[in-house]
Amino acid sequence: MQDKKRSITPQKAVEILNEHGTTVTFEEVKIILDFMYNFAILSVNQLVKNKSTDSDESKKHR
Repeated sequence: MQDKKRSITPQKAVEILNEHGTTVTFEEVKIILDFMYNFAILSVNQLVKNKSTDSDESKKHR
């Protein structure tokens, strides 16, 4: 698990999910938040990589 500060705490995530009818334990929500955090990092890295590749390709065609 990550020890980094995040804007959504596990407790807050449990409350939000409960408000929408999804019951999860504190341990489950920590796993869910870790997955979402890591997925977000991967997504941003992929976008940056693609943007860089697109920029390199446009320079070649000039």
